[in-house]
Parts: sequence; C-alpha cells; structure tokens
Amino acid sequence: MSKLIQMPSKTWLKYKRWDVIKRYQSAASTVNLGNRTLTIETGKLAKFADGAAVIKQGETSVLVTAVTKTLSQPSSFLPLTVDYRLKAAAAGRIPMNYFRRERGPSESEILTSRVIDRSIRPLFPDESSREIQVCCNVLAVDGENDPAILSINAASAAIAVSSVQYQWNGPVGAVRVGYVDDKFVINPLRHELEQSKINLVVTSSKQGIVMLEGGANAVDYDLFKEAIKVGYEESFNIIESIEDLRKSASENKYIPKRLPPRFQDTEIQDAVYRLCNSKLTAVFTDYNHDKFSRDSAVKLIVSGVMNELKDLYLSMTEDDLNQYIQRCIKQIFRESIFTTGKRCDGRSLTQLRNISCSVDVLKPLHGSSLFQRGQTQVLCTMAYDSLDMSLKFDPVAQLIR
Repeated sequence: MSKLIQMPSKTWLKYKRWDVIKRYQSAASTVNLGNRTLTIETGKLAKFADGAAVIKQGETSVLVTAVTKTLSQPSSFLPLTVDYRLKAAAAGRIPMNYFRRERGPSESEILTSRVIDRSIRPLFPDESSREIQVCCNVLAVDGENDPAILSINAASAAIAVSSVQYQWNGPVGAVRVGYVDDKFVINPLRHELEQSKINLVVTSSKQGIVMLEGGANAVDYDLFKEAIKVGYEESFNIIESIEDLRKSASENKYIPKRLPPRFQDTEIQDAVYRLCNSKLTAVFTDYNHDKFSRDSAVKLIVSGVMNELKDLYLSMTEDDLNQYIQRCIKQIFRESIFTTGKRCDGRSLTQLRNISCSVDVLKPLHGSSLFQRGQTQVLCTMAYDSLDMSLKFDPVAQLIR
C-alpha cells in the first residue's frame, strides 16, 4: 500500500499524467451574448487530457478534450485531428437503427468536425509537428441551442488551457449570426434560425477573422457585411472570456516555454532558393508538361539540390533540409503564377479546364454517367429495384417490437 501512495518515479513523470492531475486547476467563466449566456468550465472533467473544457448554453453542453504527443515527428503538414460526435443519448434517445447502437459519424458530424478544424488549424505555426487530437462530445442537447458553435468555442478553450497553447496563436471565438425581424440575433435558437434571412458562422481571433461559413436569402450586400462585423465584434467577448479562464486555470500551473521557430534559418533559406529558383521556374513555366512529367522533373531537381545541401550543411538531417526545400518550392510556384499571370498548365487565373460529360456508359444499369475535368474523373451509377427487395426485419425482432 505504501508503494501506491509514494511520489511517482521519473519514468512516470515522463508521460506527464501525474503532473497533469496535480497542476489542473478548476475555473469557470461566463460571457453574455445579447440575451444568451455562455458558460465555460475547465478542471472538473477529463483531467488526464492536456486540456479539457465544458461549455454550456441553455441546456446544451459539450465536452471538448485536447491531447498532444510529447515528442514531435517529421511531417509535411500539421497532424491535427478533430472528431465531433453527437450521440442519440445526448437527446435522451436510443439509436433508431437496426442494431440499436451508435454507428459511424454522420454527414452532419463530419461537416461540423471540418468547421471546427478550419477554425483552429490556421493559428498553428508552420513549424508545428506534434500530433494533436481534439475530441468534441456533446453531453446534452436541448434541441434549441446549436452544439456545433459551442464546440468551436470549447475547442478553443481546451487548447488555451492545455500545454498545446504555447504553439498556438489563439484563442478564437465563434458565433452564429441570424437576422430575424430586422434585427441581428447572436446564436439564434433553432426556431429563430428557421425564420432568419441570414445564417452566418464567424470565427475570429485577435488578429482578425479566421473562418466564415454561411448563407443568406436575398439580402443586401451591405447588410451581409454588417452581419460579419457584428459577429466579429461579439466573438471578442468570447475571446476575452477564454483568456480570463486561461489565467484562472493556469495559477500554479506549469506552462512549457514556447519552442524556438524551426526552419527559420535565413542562411539556409537563401541557399535553397539560390539553388532551386532558376530550375524550378523553368519547370513551372513549361506549359508542355502534364501532371506526371512535371512532378518527375521537380523530384529530379529536389534530388540534386538535396545532395548539394548535404555537403554544405553536414549537421542538418535530410528531413529538416527537405522542409526548407518544400517551402522554397511553394514560394517559387506562387511567384511564377503572380509574375506570369498563368498557372503551371498554361491557363490564366480566370480560365477553367474543359469538362466532358458522357451518359449511359454502362448499358446494363438503369443510369450511368462519366464526368471528367482535366485528369479528374467521376463515374456515377444509379439502380432501381422492386419493393420486394426492401429491408425486412428478422421475425424474432418483429415479435419483440
């Protein structure tokens, strides 16, 4: 028994679990959005996570956890995963499918995950390479308040109070703007949204607007701009609330120092640009290339430049040098487009690829079509069947029902 209550060893501390529980502080913050009240709490649930927040508006509440790996891994993109789930149990229901269990994520859940991802991903610096997972679990839903908007703010709060914050330029605040009875409504209820002429989601940080999504029903251009402005101003109240929450939760809390930016050595950047510029520009302005021949030419140039850089910078790893090369390729590619006014296949900035459409390409099927634009193809098929082939329940299941 004495072994269980003694201080953890250094091996255990390496995984941060004891440290997370010990330094986690409970805190709460409240923000008023028009006649709506938003409450954000942290420190009570999911203490093993690097950061966790519960947000509540009305009777709708969402738990969001943020977890990151301790060690970074070489990656050409930010390894961020966002998973949003709205289960039937959150509404006090049992799933109505055949198995009476939760299935995979629905289309609505996938689209909501993408909205959350687009709201937080742009604020991570280019050098971020630690894998991050953000999980949004709707705890309860009242049918009136939208859990999707709450999840964006809860994700922002969870990252803000976690150890991930030192490499994130947040927090962000998100609101949904509606227009009902000639008035702007912040985070409208479901019945209000059905009558609204505007349905606009605005996510902002202190640097400016991060993400916009929405639509409108025959409204004036100036009115829509005013809706964006109102949403931007209201989101600042949420940002200030999250910052207050972070200060309260971080008392006596260890916050890792911000790592120095990676891949920012100007000497190496200049050397890579000098070796790549003329060769890559020649490839990107040769409009006789197709996708595969262009990629092959670029790979050949990258291979030669990599060999030269290895001789110049012996202490640099191949993965780090490749990061400099990839950033240089992106820079030269953009410069060639803006300089010539043409894309790499010779099209102007306003010119679209030709599209070809063919129908009835598979005779035995009831319907089939083939669409092609450039080198992208989509084959669509359709099939009818009789009512006799509809879903039939198991006889035992029918008796139970």
